[in-house]
Amino acid sequence: MITHAQRFPSPHPQITLFKITYKSEGLTVKGLLAIPEHQTKHLPGFLYLRGGIKKVGMVRIPRIIQLASQGFVVMAPFYRGNEGGEGREDFCGEDRCDAFHAFEVLRSLPSVDQDQLHIFGFSRGGPMAFFTALKFPEARSLVIWGGVSDMTLTYEERVDLRKMMKRVIGGSPAKNPEGYRTRSPVYFCEELNVPLLLIHGSRDENVGIKHSIMLKECLEPKKNVETWFYPQYTHHFPPQENRKITYAFCEWMKTQNKEKPELSPL
Repeated sequence: MITHAQRFPSPHPQITLFKITYKSEGLTVKGLLAIPEHQTKHLPGFLYLRGGIKKVGMVRIPRIIQLASQGFVVMAPFYRGNEGGEGREDFCGEDRCDAFHAFEVLRSLPSVDQDQLHIFGFSRGGPMAFFTALKFPEARSLVIWGGVSDMTLTYEERVDLRKMMKRVIGGSPAKNPEGYRTRSPVYFCEELNVPLLLIHGSRDENVGIKHSIMLKECLEPKKNVETWFYPQYTHHFPPQENRKITYAFCEWMKTQNKEKPELSPL
């Protein structure tokens, strides 16, 4: 499913980086792929879904290397319209297909264990990750860090984003309520069947912790959801703590790598 792969300079001697091109609903989309050297033939796959839009929140190589160094093959789409890709982002509307196709690219790789696929989303990448987990319930885990769960709440919280949201979604929540609803995970909790870990800083002013609390409340007690809330942190955690928590959630992901139950004999 990859139409082009170009070797990219890697800061880690045991991790190979590629800038890749793949197709999403007929559009050419770019992304970053990191493959660690490992004696094991098949490694778990990690779909990394960035936050922001356009140049804000772009995929960062050090972050991808950090994740790959924990034994994952990491696929990180840039989303349509970025880094030479075709089309235009619409904030978890049609561009969620870029995440869906990236998941399919990841599981098609010969170095990836198709039974050990994980999804991660940060900020705006939260709903992208959530809807990807809905489409691919075979994923072993879902981690959302500082993620948006209600687009109308984001519109209310972020006055600075309202112009952009009205442009890409098609008006305000009052004018286009369905456009905001279809981008909001809180309205689709019943459909989630993937173990979920929510990470959030209580002092987050970019995406208020209310987003994670709402998602947690709509999922419990029927769903497998865990929360790591940090009262002292904002949207961006201090580097040292970020590294510790990243290591911890990657280990949490690995605990979800349980063997599929054997079928009972007929």
